[in-house]
Amino acid sequence: MKSFRKVMTFSTPHRRDYINITHHVEDALRESGVSEGLCLVNAMHITASVYINDDEPGLIKDYDDWLEQLAPHEPISRYRHNGAEDNGDAHLKRQVMGREVVVAITNRKLDFGPWEQIFYGEFDGRRAKKVLIKIIGE
Repeated sequence: MKSFRKVMTFSTPHRRDYINITHHVEDALRESGVSEGLCLVNAMHITASVYINDDEPGLIKDYDDWLEQLAPHEPISRYRHNGAEDNGDAHLKRQVMGREVVVAITNRKLDFGPWEQIFYGEFDGRRAKKVLIKIIGE
């Protein structure tokens, strides 16, 4: 069995951003040489997320609006976590959107359903954060 690890770094200019990282994961899969197996993609920071959904601008805006309604950034005084940082809302948004995704690999390709893409969701941006890609298989 092969094992492959790659770390990507993202630094977004905004507090919240949603980046389609599917092509990065596909590049890593090609690099790995794995043709059958599993691919884990996870955010390595507690205020960011990796998730799978459709790459449609309206849906991405709906996610952002919905998350901001669930855990609004302001007033920051509503969150007990805020102290040195004002990111209490970002921790809650990450909890809702999840930490990682696992995708099957079949015939050297990510085994997606229709329209599925992998996204990096950033909820407390403006600094560098990492995403891990771990691929195992034959």
